[in-house]
Amino acid sequence: MKALSTPASALPAMDSPGISLVPIAAFCFLWSSAFAAAKIAVRDCPPLTLLTIRFLIAGVLMLGVAAASGRGKMPSGRALASLILLGVLNNALYLGLSWSGMTTVSSAFTAVLISTNPLLIGVLAGPVLGEHLTWRKLLGLCLGLAGVALVLRSRLTGMQEDPHGTLLVTGGLLALVLGTLLYKRLKPASGLWTSTGIQSLAGAAALLPFALMSEDIGDAQLTASLVWSMAYMIVAVSMGGYYLWFMILGRASATSASALHFLMPPLGLLFGWLILREPVSWLDLLGIVPIAFGIWLATRRTA
Repeated sequence: MKALSTPASALPAMDSPGISLVPIAAFCFLWSSAFAAAKIAVRDCPPLTLLTIRFLIAGVLMLGVAAASGRGKMPSGRALASLILLGVLNNALYLGLSWSGMTTVSSAFTAVLISTNPLLIGVLAGPVLGEHLTWRKLLGLCLGLAGVALVLRSRLTGMQEDPHGTLLVTGGLLALVLGTLLYKRLKPASGLWTSTGIQSLAGAAALLPFALMSEDIGDAQLTASLVWSMAYMIVAVSMGGYYLWFMILGRASATSASALHFLMPPLGLLFGWLILREPVSWLDLLGIVPIAFGIWLATRRTA
């Protein structure tokens, strides 16, 4: 994919010249919008049941796309086991925990907390992946974290969010960090549609027994909002967002790719305000400034 002709200094470009602004912008939009869509969906269906159905349908569709494009060869042995492990982390644990937490905390807060993952990845990418953490990337990660902390402070000091829900979302955050590092370490060789589809099906299989044990399918209500939000999350987020995430992660360093998650708080706040009418304070908006500058520092290419 060719890079856009816009000067590199003007873009929030990754440290890999092979990624243009378009997939980066599309990923950030789709990933951040998922929090508001999920908040709508969990009103009418238990979260684990909802995720199991979503991953099952999305996985079948993605493997169908892979087969139709002639790239549907299934991996075996260690390669298949690696994708199953990644699916458990990136789908079942990350979203299972964060969605369960989102039944008692706001979608905007969830987006903010999950977006702290770049700093954890930046610190761990050195010993785990051998990535060099420059002073510019470190400063960018710290600025991004400071912006996130500012938004978190405005919400936690007023006790607006449930502590138990916060712990569940934190567990989802740790699963995402581990899944990101392992994806870079294992380097799946399958095509993106195939590898993402297998991960999605693995996530559905891992969640199914917990959904059956802890939730009642009778609590689900087949409303129009549930159908539309589910359709959006299957097609736009599971198929589109995850495809773009793994594409970006495969072409850029783990530190630079994960730094894009600092964009999720302002975008998550925007979607929460526009769609769910969740309140946004001036401290939330102020936190966007160090976040934006931190992303620019952490992801800009060096000369």
